[in-house]
Amino acid sequence: MKLIQSILLTAAVAATASVTSAKEVNVYSYRQPFLVEPLFEEFTKETGIPVKVVFADKGLTERLQREGRLSPADVVLTTDISRLMELVDRDLSQPVDSNALEDTIPDQFRDPDGQWFALTKRVRNIYTTRRDGKPESISYDDLADPEFKGKICTRSGKNAYNVGLVASYVANYGEEKTIEWLEGFKSNLARRPQGNDRAQVRAVSEGVCDLALGNSYYYGAMLKDAGQREWAESVYINFPDQDGKGSHVNVSGMVLTRHAPNKESAVKLMEYLASDKAQAAYAEVNMEYPVNPSVPVSELVASWGEFKADDLPISKLAENYSTALRLLDEVRFDL
Repeated sequence: MKLIQSILLTAAVAATASVTSAKEVNVYSYRQPFLVEPLFEEFTKETGIPVKVVFADKGLTERLQREGRLSPADVVLTTDISRLMELVDRDLSQPVDSNALEDTIPDQFRDPDGQWFALTKRVRNIYTTRRDGKPESISYDDLADPEFKGKICTRSGKNAYNVGLVASYVANYGEEKTIEWLEGFKSNLARRPQGNDRAQVRAVSEGVCDLALGNSYYYGAMLKDAGQREWAESVYINFPDQDGKGSHVNVSGMVLTRHAPNKESAVKLMEYLASDKAQAAYAEVNMEYPVNPSVPVSELVASWGEFKADDLPISKLAENYSTALRLLDEVRFDL
């Protein structure tokens, strides 16, 4: 009798543990703690569902693959379209059917099959030196204009943000024109591609170059950093192609993992991260552009002015990503 009672008690404890674990969400995040932890805390306050997070700047896709069906991860947060598509291409995601996500996130910024959803937009700006006047207009084509021979700085062409820009160029203009553009762009470089986006603005500040590529939110971050404000104040932030297709945008985003053990709770978290409240936090804390069109940008970002964004579906960046890498290799952009 005692043995039977013991077995029943063990089963009850196991069942309780199972129910408890089903009311949590496990997140693998490429996004930094300062940005997402406050959102997770608010989500837990509102829903009672705790969020556990693993932060990393690389390797989360490989970790998911190794863990397979035993992975505890429910949601992955990424910093660009390439990492979103890497998860999809390796069969590590699953589709989400959610009216809340579809109503909040425009078609351009989510996968047609529901495999990934963007959360924020980041613009690929061209910064120009304040040693000259602010240009009336500027385009990505100008990066290949002989007028700027030896005057341009950029990070590696293989960086995800630059590959995304090249992928958009392929999608909009085709491979032949992209090759010509990349060759002209490379010939205009003041130095071999190196450093990160902030390092390019510093190079303009120090007179190494007159133009540089960089994401918009880095400009805001530098303005708020006492040690880097001087760099930011030495450049104008420009939104390219306002007379054409509009400025290129990439995204941060999220996926539901293939073997999510807490699917219901995970979808609730995804819906929360796309909500007005969470989108406003992205806008204010990290100076990004919300994908939710009803959410305003931060006061600092608004001061840079409105702009027209390229309406190319983000999925087209993914489709042309491998082609962009191949063309960068073909012109030996980083060498």
